[in-house]
Amino acid sequence: MTKKFNAGKYKIHNDYKPFCPSFINQEFEWRTPEIDILLQEANNIIGKLNAYSDLIPDIDFFIQMYAVKEATTSNRIEGTRTTFDEAVSPEENISPERKDDWQEIQNYTKALNYSIEKLNEIPLSIRLLKDAHRILLSGVRGKNKTPGEIRKSQNWIGGSSLQDAFFIPPEINDLPELLTDLEKFLHNESLLMPDLVKAGIAHYQFETIHPFLDGNGRVGRLLIILYLVEKGLLNKPVLYISDFFEKHRSSYYDALSLVKTSNNLEQWLKFFLKGVIDTSKHSINTFEQITKLREENEKKILTISQKSQRRLELLKLLYSKPTISVKYVSTAFNISIPAGNKLVKDFVDIGILQEKTGFKRNRYFVFEDYLNIFRT
Repeated sequence: MTKKFNAGKYKIHNDYKPFCPSFINQEFEWRTPEIDILLQEANNIIGKLNAYSDLIPDIDFFIQMYAVKEATTSNRIEGTRTTFDEAVSPEENISPERKDDWQEIQNYTKALNYSIEKLNEIPLSIRLLKDAHRILLSGVRGKNKTPGEIRKSQNWIGGSSLQDAFFIPPEINDLPELLTDLEKFLHNESLLMPDLVKAGIAHYQFETIHPFLDGNGRVGRLLIILYLVEKGLLNKPVLYISDFFEKHRSSYYDALSLVKTSNNLEQWLKFFLKGVIDTSKHSINTFEQITKLREENEKKILTISQKSQRRLELLKLLYSKPTISVKYVSTAFNISIPAGNKLVKDFVDIGILQEKTGFKRNRYFVFEDYLNIFRT
């Protein structure tokens, strides 16, 4: 690295002072050996995580649950109250006062899945992030704050107005050049900078620019996973760092703020890399538990009958849809309601599913042991 990091400067603008970050599409130096050690550990543990994701059959079913967990946690950072159990429940099971929060989780999951799929067609770009933002705010709080569009007015963080705000992002005239610089930085192959470091810097820069009127935190966290997938650091999208940020929320915000107040990019990078390591280890542990549970449940199914193809297909379905009804099963397998009821009853009898309502009608069933893995 050839240059010490300079975060930017405050501008005097009428009666408030927006912060304009410096361009990041350049090389920087760091002098903390701990970053190099953390980088090595992070790359090693991501390699192990990739090995697990390559070996597990039907990995895409499990990835859907990772996406829901990420959506729940990333939205919780922003103040939504939806639990993980609610997030995987059908809409009819959600109380009216929780519907808005529940829909925000569904939107984030859609935005995440859409963006990862879209990477097969277009590169990671401001255009892609705008598309994700449009999905994110569709029909929920923030729907009147120009979803999918870069802001055309000044925003702020904390406080009740620009005059008493905790932080004021750059003014709108600075946004085009800042976003162009960020996009160039993401794709500048000539920079002598590890991709994990670039991911951390890109997240910091996006959060500092705050280009949307609402939803910046969620899109900024989405940016991390998209970058790691695009660069091939992850074979599959199985590393979501929002859970680490949420558990260490004060440290997360402090580390981001420290960059702006004292040019201390190194503290942020250390925090970010520790998050990558912690999250990767947790993901590996999750895969180990899933593999064990899968083997146990396949043995249970075979105790019913050796001809259990449909039951095995239902088990596979439960990995992405762990809360179901008899009607849902009947529709999914194109079978009658009595046949669907028999299939679900078999799973209840052998302890895979648990009935949660106690009613004769509108019953729903939960894959409890599987959900427990993601609740931790």
